[in-house]
Amino acid sequence: MNNRRFARTAGWLALPCLVAAGLLAWYVTREPATPFEQAQAATPFEPAVVSRGEYVARLSDCVACHSLPGKAPFAGGLEMATPLGAIHATNITPDKQHGIGAYTLADFDRAVRHGVAPGGRRLYPAMPYPSYVKLSDDDIKALYAFFMQGVQPANQPNIPSDIPWPLNLRWPIALWNGVFAPTASYATKPNQDALWNRGAYIVQGPGHCGSCHTPRGLAFNEKALDESGAPFLAGALLDGWYAPSLRQDPNTGLGRWDEAQIVQFLKTGRNAHAVVYGSMTEAFNNSTQFMQDDDLAAIARYLKSLPGDPQRDGTPWQYQAVTASQDAPGAHTYATRCASCHGLDGKGQPEWMPPLAGATSALAKESASAINITLNGSQRVVAAGVPDAYRMPAFREQLSDQEIAEVLSYVRGTWGNNGGAVDAKAVGKLRGHTDPASSSPIILHMR
Repeated sequence: MNNRRFARTAGWLALPCLVAAGLLAWYVTREPATPFEQAQAATPFEPAVVSRGEYVARLSDCVACHSLPGKAPFAGGLEMATPLGAIHATNITPDKQHGIGAYTLADFDRAVRHGVAPGGRRLYPAMPYPSYVKLSDDDIKALYAFFMQGVQPANQPNIPSDIPWPLNLRWPIALWNGVFAPTASYATKPNQDALWNRGAYIVQGPGHCGSCHTPRGLAFNEKALDESGAPFLAGALLDGWYAPSLRQDPNTGLGRWDEAQIVQFLKTGRNAHAVVYGSMTEAFNNSTQFMQDDDLAAIARYLKSLPGDPQRDGTPWQYQAVTASQDAPGAHTYATRCASCHGLDGKGQPEWMPPLAGATSALAKESASAINITLNGSQRVVAAGVPDAYRMPAFREQLSDQEIAEVLSYVRGTWGNNGGAVDAKAVGKLRGHTDPASSSPIILHMR
């Protein structure tokens, strides 16, 4: 009797478990819907469509992850560290064996906007599809045309990731997507004008600015994906750099920048406040400087509409002349190593040598950017095809961890800066996990 009762109970329990398992299997293996399912893309593509796709690729900065110096454009290979292990960017040239040459327009759309490759293989969210999903249908079609016709195929095999089993199982990404990844393209906000909406589209979508500048949660998700969330573009630590706030925070953001200065920074790589460095150098070298002036103005308009957080950012910075003793730790190092470019007064030589007085890296509580660029120097900035003549040198061989900590503590506590002291242990940690900046940046001449 008891055996029969147990069998009946087990049977009733097994049924919902089987149903749940079936639903889970369907959910994690299904292919997202695409408006291009029945599309028969005409080839050859019209030159205007290919040209438009090239511009969308510039907006999207595809080269930053999918190209390496000295290698074929978009042939992949870039190593990207993740908390689970290293992954490598893939070949996205139209090579049929190793690239995307066999992709249909529907395949391409699923990969770019939803992170699902042919056969249902889930892409790691290092591919910023939570942002790219906002691309319009027209921009996806143009981007596809460019990669199929405007890029030379490269017979370059992809490098497997080194994420160990079972962490390398990809089906859980479908569940992550269901919780954190949006599924709809950008929707115009009727209460905003065309310029604002264009800026929002670029920043949230192809520009994927939030991938670096928005803090992430415990599941490595961006805490907000548009202006409806206060964390959106509020600054984040990523790969040894602190990507600052792009909101109207007066100290750690763009509160002291006007729209013209934002445009100038994106167009020329410098303005009175700063010069591009760190990961932003690659974005400038291959993306923002190629954007149309109207699009840069749209980005500036949108960013200036994002309110800051006075509680987080504190009292707005004000310049203060040096009153501390020049015998203070780090002062002598600054005078002998830094002042010739940045000035004893910390005001630099705008727009070539950036000021350190009021610099975001000297006001942010996170000191990673200040340490990283002091250790490793800056990558070459190439504006309008001309390499800059002034680069931040690397001091990892000239200065000890303690000396770097002291000079940065001096900078972050002088001229009104209040970023806080730097610990030598933090310098040592980044010294072991970072490399000197390359003097040969990735510069892509598409055609």
